[in-house]
Formats: sequence, structure tokens, C-alpha cells
Amino acid sequence: MLKNISWRQFDFWLLGAVVLAIAFGIAMIDSAVAGNAELADYPQRQAIFAGFGLLVIVLVAAIDYNYWLVLYRPMYGVMMVLLIFLFMSARAVFGAARWFRLGAIFIQPTELAKLVVILILAHYFEKTQDEPRDLRWIIGSLIWTMGLTIWILLQPNLSNVIVIAVIWTVMIWMSGLQLKHLASFALGGIVLVTAGFPFLQEYQQQRVLTFIFPDPNATYGETYNIQQALIAIGSGSWLGKGYGQGSQVQLRFLKVRHTDFIFSAISEEFGFVGALIVIATLALILWRCIRAARLARDTSGTMIAFGVATLIFFQGVVNIAVNLNLIPVSGLPLPFISYGGSGLLSLMLGIGLVESVIMRHKAMEF
Repeated sequence: MLKNISWRQFDFWLLGAVVLAIAFGIAMIDSAVAGNAELADYPQRQAIFAGFGLLVIVLVAAIDYNYWLVLYRPMYGVMMVLLIFLFMSARAVFGAARWFRLGAIFIQPTELAKLVVILILAHYFEKTQDEPRDLRWIIGSLIWTMGLTIWILLQPNLSNVIVIAVIWTVMIWMSGLQLKHLASFALGGIVLVTAGFPFLQEYQQQRVLTFIFPDPNATYGETYNIQQALIAIGSGSWLGKGYGQGSQVQLRFLKVRHTDFIFSAISEEFGFVGALIVIATLALILWRCIRAARLARDTSGTMIAFGVATLIFFQGVVNIAVNLNLIPVSGLPLPFISYGGSGLLSLMLGIGLVESVIMRHKAMEF
């Protein structure tokens, strides 16, 4: 399992970019929760999760990623049991929930489920790489994906269902999906979204409606949060107001500033330049993941790296777009930067898988 490891091939550029993003995120969380006694320990919690995450990256990188693929059935079964149990306990107690609570720690299985889907699809596309790209091949991958996704949808957690759908679309496209099938899925998706709107939860419908018909005089709710986010971004100008000096952040006009709207907090305190540096750091992470996909020795390695890159890219784009009021509020965090232990550990596990791929790639790159 640990034979023939060459740590010279370990991607230190990728690790460095991840560490930089996480360190900056912890600093911004500390600024965002300043003066709030209930959230005072959040930076320390995030730092602890980051420390565990670094250990996870090293351990997962040391193990050949194909060993994880061999265990695809047990991983799939365990994840399904966790999601079903979460759904059942949520219905019995709160009507909806997304976390298990262990003392002061909240664990969100959905974050890990996204990586399990990536591994399952990587195994599927490796196994079927010589099969015709027909509807049977497409439906097979969709069945594996929907087996977990349906339980996430029932939580309800529509935003992460969309994330998984995007991951599936990108991975199947990279595996040879025909254009006619892609066009059919796009049309079917539009019809499904339109027809399914009346069946969404009330808060989900409200997010869409307030985005289309915003109330300029709102003093609370989604519209108010977006207004404060835009004020924070605009007031930051080029260089920002300085760390810990943002009025929207420090006076708490900006809500959930340590999670959903941390990009607005960054923009206010570090300005356009600071926001651009954050985007450039995430872009570097994406580039190194795509490089790993290009150099992978087999189809499964390529699919793992592309899947992790898609996860990071889509969540990052959606989070920033929400902050800029380009799309309705989704609740997706900014990768490696927003507060959230489960999300951070899952992403770092994904980075460990990418490192495992690049450490065993087909040729040295000088």
C-alpha cells in the first residue's frame, strides 16, 4: 500500500496554496467574530480542524488512491446508512437537519458524501471506459449518484444536490458524454427546475423570489443580507479599510460573515486587491488539481482530480456570485476560507486524493 512512494512528486505548490487559503480564512474568521462571545472560539476550532486536515492530506497521499476505489461498495453503503439515519432523526426531531451533533462539534455527512460520489464515479468510469457511450452507460452512472443524492435532497439540502449534479455532469462529460445527450439533459434540467419550483421548501422559494423581486426597504432577511454584503464590497474600494476595521463586519450589519458572506468581509477589509488575491489562490489550487488530472496514470486518477477540481470551482463560484448578488442565496461556503469543520476536512481529504494521484502519475514533470 505504501510501496514505491516518491515524496519528490508530492505537489508542494498545491499544499502551499491550500495552507495559505486556510490561514487567511482563519484570520478572517477571527476578524468576523470579534466581539461576539458566543463565536469567540470559532477561529481556534477552525485551526484545529485545519491541523487534522493537514494530517489527513499526508496520510491519504501516502496511500495509493486505487485502494480507496476497491472499497467503493463499503464506502457507499456506510455513507447511505449515515444519510438515511440523518434524515430519519431530522424528521423525528426538527423536521429537517443536516448535522449530527457530538458535544460542541457538528458533523455534516453531506460534505463527505460529495467525495464518496467522486470516488464511486471514478471507479465506474474506469470500469466502463471501453463501453459504448449510450443511455445504458449514462443511466448506470446516474443510479450510483442518485442512490446518495436522494437522501440529501430529502434533508432538504438542495444546494448540495446541485453541487453533486454538477460534479456528475462534468465527470461524465470528461468521460465521453455525447453532445446530443448533454443537450437533452440541459433541456430536461430546465423543465425539471421550472416544474419543481412549487414543490420546494418555503424558504427555498423565498430565496428565489427575493432575488427576482428584492425589497429595497428590507430590514432583515435575505434581501437585507445581500444589501449589506454589497455595501461591504463597495466600501472596501481598492485596498480595503484594514484588517479588523470594516464597519459592516465589526458592527455586525453583515450577517453570517464568517460563512456565507466571508467574501464580502474580505472585500471590505482588504479591498479589490485582497479579494483578487483570494481568487488567485483558489485558481492556483484548481490549476494544480487539473494538472494532476492531466498527468494521471489512469482514468480513475483523472476522474478523481477533475471531480475535486469541479467541487472546489463550483462552490467557490457560487459563493462569490451570491456575495455579488448575481444568483440567489445558496448557503455554499467559500472553499478553505469559510468557517466549517466538516467542509474543511472534506476538502482537505479531496486534496489528499489529488496528491495521491500526482504522486503516482505516469511520468515525471521537470
